[in-house]
Amino acid sequence: MRKPLDTVALILVLIGALNWGLVGIFSFDLVAGIFGAMSVVSRIIYSLVGVAAIYGAFSFFRE
Repeated sequence: MRKPLDTVALILVLIGALNWGLVGIFSFDLVAGIFGAMSVVSRIIYSLVGVAAIYGAFSFFRE
């Protein structure tokens, strides 16, 4: 059974991946568009996505 933290990490990684897709295809950063370029909130979101990716990588190799 999946832990709640696994679900949160997956959602954050998906948000990050979709944002990078928008940046690559349309040169549009959705997080910066909503919260402002390098505002405190956007930096927190970017940091959470990065931590979620690290957590996901460790979870993947742990199983």
